[in-house]
Amino acid sequence: MSAAASPTARWFRPRLLDTLRGYSFATFRDDLAAGVVVGIVALPLAMAFAMASGVSPQAGIFTAVIAGCLISALGGTRLCIGGPTGAYIVILYGIAVKYGVANLLLCTFLAGLMLIAMGLLRMGQIIKFFPMPLVTGFTNGIAVLIFLTQLKDFFGLPVAQMPSGFFATLQTLNQTLAQFHPATLALSAGCLALIVFWPKKLNKLLPAPFVALVLASVLTAALALPVATIGSKFGGIPQGLPEFRMLTLDLNHLSDLLAPAFTIALLGAIESLLCAVVADSMTGDKHDANQELIAQGIANVVVPFFGGIAATGAIARTATNINNGGKTPMAGIIHALLLLLIILVAAPLARYIPLAALAAILISVALKMGDWDIRKALHFPKRDTLIVAVTFALTVAFDLTVAVQIGLLLAAVFFIQRMASSTTVQKLQPEHAYLFERHSIAGKTLPDGCAAFRVEGALFFGAADTLDTVLAGSAGCKVVILQMHRLVLLDTTGLLALDELNDKLRQGGRALVLCGAGGDTAKMLVDSQLAEHVGERNVQPDLAAALTRAQELLRTDSV
Repeated sequence: MSAAASPTARWFRPRLLDTLRGYSFATFRDDLAAGVVVGIVALPLAMAFAMASGVSPQAGIFTAVIAGCLISALGGTRLCIGGPTGAYIVILYGIAVKYGVANLLLCTFLAGLMLIAMGLLRMGQIIKFFPMPLVTGFTNGIAVLIFLTQLKDFFGLPVAQMPSGFFATLQTLNQTLAQFHPATLALSAGCLALIVFWPKKLNKLLPAPFVALVLASVLTAALALPVATIGSKFGGIPQGLPEFRMLTLDLNHLSDLLAPAFTIALLGAIESLLCAVVADSMTGDKHDANQELIAQGIANVVVPFFGGIAATGAIARTATNINNGGKTPMAGIIHALLLLLIILVAAPLARYIPLAALAAILISVALKMGDWDIRKALHFPKRDTLIVAVTFALTVAFDLTVAVQIGLLLAAVFFIQRMASSTTVQKLQPEHAYLFERHSIAGKTLPDGCAAFRVEGALFFGAADTLDTVLAGSAGCKVVILQMHRLVLLDTTGLLALDELNDKLRQGGRALVLCGAGGDTAKMLVDSQLAEHVGERNVQPDLAAALTRAQELLRTDSV
């Protein structure tokens, strides 16, 4: 049996295997160029994301190396780049402060298992269940929280560790902002200005965050600036390969870690699949969502054993990869290998990197991360604007998990309302004679003693009561026809409502004739035995046949 036809290949087929067929030197050259640029972009971001998450800078680099390589090698996309991202910062920092770094690693491991399970259960279309107003709301909320947490290092405030809560962070900033460090503020402001105003035409060859990091480090070392650095806070970055360490299983907090682990997994799934969608839109590819989730899960299972943090698809680095000519997943693998080479060769130089530069990089990430164009919201339906506002407020003030739950609930309620309002039951009047003509029915009106209704939309739990109009509008009629060819959805509640309608009509010595049901609706009528209950001859394929059946019932008076 060939690999393509084997059972394993059906559920585990990395995109790398397909792209390696006919892999040429020219393709490798393109991947190498793109991988080097992405690696340069990823270096400062990996350190900044790690420190903002409450761990050492090398944890971010190790994550970018290991997870970046695994996600590219095993993923279901061609050009997506994996690694630590800004969206995780608030969640990971909160876990590290509350439960410690050891439990943060355990959380990441558990999240990886959940992601693998999502992929194996074919839940790759999960992104479809998250409306864009919800995603916009929590993304903007995360961006605000990242911005606030970086003000400590941006201003050089005398605070050992920023609290994880929004209100506690505001209180700390209010108490210490006047004690800012002038040299730190000048350096961070200069880095931020360089990143914001760096010419786009130069950004392709020399990414602004990397330039800011190098210049700030050189100035700090050459002028002996009295600012906090990686060396002064962490003692530098160890030179060498990451060490394997077993995870600590904290049974006392294991149950408490499941909820934040699920949050990591859920956010990772959303961001990685969004990244894949963005990559597809830029390249015309079609990703394998389930394979991507499995790869993300494997990466997050492995990285904690080497001190790494949660990883997912990074949209900005993926776009950089595509814009710089990346062709296959090898570009992502090359970016990871470049970061590994930097650790092995240039790790001692990291001691000069000022924390102010990393804070400036993260603030620029926060500014770019959010969708701040308020004018768009003015054109949204009010319900979508409300979802954005509520999700944003809950993310900032409370917790991402709560925000997603409440946001999804709001979106579901609004969707149900819209579906219910679009469901109508219309009585066919003599002026609808053209309907009967179109169905080649002799005569242009319904026979005496017969009423016909057309149901449109979705007959589900939110709109089943619309059938009440059938009873009210068919008084005195022996036969009631319900035309269902425009019914797009029928659920169990709708079936029960139809059954109840049939019972009420039968109790009054009247008959219900259903017609026009097709596809899943017709199958549900049979499977639920409603067709048998109504009477198989009273379930007709179209309006013409239904009227013929109604005339039979009226003639024989066998209702």
